[in-house]
Amino acid sequence: MASSLLVGLSILVIGDSNMALPGSLITGLHDDLTRRGAVVHSIGICGANAGDWLKATPGGSCGAAERRGKEPVKKLPPNAKTTPIKELIARDKPDLVMVVMGDTMASYDKPTLPKTWIWQQTSSLTKAIAETKTQCAWVGPNWGTEGGKYGKTYMKAKQMASFLSANVAPCDYINSLKFSKPGQWKTLDGTHLTHDGYKVWGKAISNELEKIRKTKAN
Repeated sequence: MASSLLVGLSILVIGDSNMALPGSLITGLHDDLTRRGAVVHSIGICGANAGDWLKATPGGSCGAAERRGKEPVKKLPPNAKTTPIKELIARDKPDLVMVVMGDTMASYDKPTLPKTWIWQQTSSLTKAIAETKTQCAWVGPNWGTEGGKYGKTYMKAKQMASFLSANVAPCDYINSLKFSKPGQWKTLDGTHLTHDGYKVWGKAISNELEKIRKTKAN
């Protein structure tokens, strides 16, 4: 993709289980960004919330993974810890940090969205990234399917996306709800997509990032 605005761009991607499971965005998104000429380092820690990336914090037992460039996905040990974001940025010196996070903080099984807590989580992470003067983009949740073990609903997904879009500045918000209709992408458990779904989502995220880069270039 010689015409891509991502050629040579160094991108650090951090995320939750949507970046940590085999065949997830650590494959779908990472591959697509790499294909467009970006230099990508992806880390996914299952169960990680935004604030967990401020200090080394153990993730959930459901998996963690890391990937650099064209190397294969490397599974990390169970309960692997996050690496503080400023440490990662100092090490990688990325042009752009991409945060893939939303589902873990939405409390789908609770009656209301914990807005104060989510704001504390997101603002602490975006502030830490902004202090390094690194550009960032935040990828919000997709529709998923209703029900499943996490109790995801379309209404909650919409509320979470809306809240994130208003609260992740100075990061650019990538609204994943625009990419499909509710229930269009099949899931394994209401929240996590099939491998094909992650490929489609990954490509849509890359396309949106291209648009953001184009707007900033003009």
